[in-house]
Order: sequence, then structure tokens, then C-alpha cells
Amino acid sequence: MKRIALSLAVAAALGGPALAQSKLSDDAVRIGVMTDMSGQFSHESGEGSVVAIKMAVEDFGGSVLGKPIDVVVADHQNRNEVAIAKAREWYDVGKVDMIGNLINSSIALAVTNIAQEKNRIAIVNGSGSSRLTGDSCTPNSIHYAYDTFALAQGTGKALIKEGFDSWYFLTADYAFGHALENDTGAVVKANGGKVVGSIRYPIDTPDHSSFLLQAQASKAKVVAIAGSGTTFINAVKSAKDFGLTDGGKQTIAGLLVWDTDIDSLGLKAGQGLVLTTGFYWDRDEETRAFAKRFFERTKRMPHMGDAGDYSSTRHYLDAIKAAGTDDAKTVMAKMREMPVNDFFAKDGRLREDGRFVHDMYVYEVKKPSESKYPWDYYKLRATIPGNEAFRPLSQSTCPLVKK
Repeated sequence: MKRIALSLAVAAALGGPALAQSKLSDDAVRIGVMTDMSGQFSHESGEGSVVAIKMAVEDFGGSVLGKPIDVVVADHQNRNEVAIAKAREWYDVGKVDMIGNLINSSIALAVTNIAQEKNRIAIVNGSGSSRLTGDSCTPNSIHYAYDTFALAQGTGKALIKEGFDSWYFLTADYAFGHALENDTGAVVKANGGKVVGSIRYPIDTPDHSSFLLQAQASKAKVVAIAGSGTTFINAVKSAKDFGLTDGGKQTIAGLLVWDTDIDSLGLKAGQGLVLTTGFYWDRDEETRAFAKRFFERTKRMPHMGDAGDYSSTRHYLDAIKAAGTDDAKTVMAKMREMPVNDFFAKDGRLREDGRFVHDMYVYEVKKPSESKYPWDYYKLRATIPGNEAFRPLSQSTCPLVKK
């Protein structure tokens, strides 16, 4: 018995990694990328999110604690029932440990609840609703790249300071659009502006004519488009066609603008748009190095969703390695404990409400004459420190936050 005890002690002292390996469930770490591969949000998630997460896995080395890291992909088709069924299948049958991207806020809200139910992890980079770290927060989910509160703090305050104090909202009729209108409207009112009206449009509508006529009739200085995807692009194009911005009559505010939106619009249509983002590929040498590698695979530059998918996946894998297990609660605790310092964030930190806190940036879309090379779209207007960009915990409605 003494010899057996001695052998176990030696194994514990010398075979730490071997023991740690046994703490991985199912002898692998499995990451699911649930995104829009074919619909109106596919240009801002889709294949880009898949590439970013696979790059993170490859750069990590393809394995953790001596076991392989597998990546599986699903198109949720922007249908909640499809996303819910796939999430349950992945967690129950496919033994997926973490689901990432989750573009479309109603889908993100549903899947994060399933992650809590199944004691797995969900990391949101595609969706923006601040409810994900508010009343719908969970101990198993992370909201990483941005949210509607931060977008409102940036774009809303920037335009109010310039005298654009009357707003009309053209809002996509789903969870993200509602949250973006609510958060931005609150910022407008808190800074002395007024909301003169709003109208909601179906997210699959191809025609914004009737909505834009009402926005035009409002005489508001700002027509704020609280939506995303191809309908956002169509709305901006239609606003230009209707002459809303002719002679400075009204200003179009894109409350969520992706680099791919500007690429689709072109600088002539997009010039002057003020936007807030968590990442721009041309910010510094580190962002440009990542962008070059991403471009080689996708033939486009990465935006904040892509960068967030990569950064959060690396942080997740780093936490598994440091914790010696893929147990969800243990990994979440380790992710909160460890700061992030990479091309996406400097001293980024995960809060108890699931909000990943990092600097945000206010940019303006360049005029065609100001752009010097492909994808040279933005000029920096302001940097918002992370502790100012996101909703303070003192105002949180997350039940996990201790008051």
C-alpha cells in the first residue's frame, strides 16, 4: 500500500499534464459556430466568423491539454426554432462545449439560455442587444465585441455634440433593433436632444419607401437606422435616392455599421456616416497583421465581429489550458480572472454580468478623395475607454450583479 501511495504521489508530481488531460470531457474540445451562412446577415458573419474561429484554433496549435479541438458549423437561417433545435442537438448529442458568433439577437438570447440550462458556454460576437448582459444575462454566456449601449454612447453622443439634437428612428423590428433604439434614444434625451418619432420595419423588407417618407416628413435632423444587414444597406441607398441628405436637410446615422456594409455601399454613398465599432483593421500594426492573414483566406478585411470571434476563441482556449479542464463553470471563472491583451483589446476584462469590457472607437466614413488604398474607409474621431463605453454595473439589471 505504501508503494502504491508513493507511486500516486510521484505521478501527481511528475505527470500533471497527464492528469489534466483526464479532466477534458469526451476527450476533445468542441466549438460550434452558429451563424448566418446564407441570409441577410451573412456578409457580416457567415464564412468570416467561421474563418476567424478556425484561425484562432490553428494559431492555438489545434489541440489543448493533449486533446484535439474540433470546430463544427451550422446555418441558423435567422430562424429561432432552427437555432434552438441545433443548440440542443449540439450540446446533448454532439458534445459541443462552446457555441460562438450567434448573429441575430433573438437567436443569441435563446441560445445563451440553453447554454445555461445545459451548463455549457455561449460567446456572442455577432449580436448586439444589451439585454444579453442585462435582464437576460446568464453565468454561462459572454457578450464580447460590442453592444447597443456602447454603440449609442459613441454615435449618439458624437452627433448630439455637433448640434444634431432631433432624432427619428427607423428601427428593424426584432430584438436588436428595439434595444438599439432604446439605448440610443436614452442617450439622446440624456444629452439634451429629443426623439420626435420612430417607425419599425420588418427585417426582411426589400422596400423602405413608405418608412423613409415618414422619416423625411418628421423634419428630424437625424434619421437613425437601428438595424443591420442588407436591409440597412438598402435603407441608406434609398435615403440617398429620396434626397434626405441633400443640402444637409437630414443626416443619416448608422447605429451599427460593418466594414462590409461600407464596401457594399461604396464611399460615395457612405461618406460622412458616423459609426461606433470595437475594431478597425487599419488601426495599428497588430490589427493590420491579423487583417492581412484574414484577407488571404476571405478576400475581404475583417470587421469587429471577425476580430471578436478570433480573440474570444483564443481567450476561451487559454482559459481551458490554464484551468486544466473544459468544465463550463471553471472555465468561465478563469476567463473572468485572466485579462486579454491582443490585437483586439488591451487589458480587456470579463465582468460578472458577462460583458467583456474594452475600448470602443468612433469613426467617420471617408470621402472617396480621402481614401488612399482598398478598404481605407474610416478616419478616427474619438476613442471611448472601456469603463465609459459600456453600461456601468451600478445601472445593471443583471441578476448576477451584486448591488
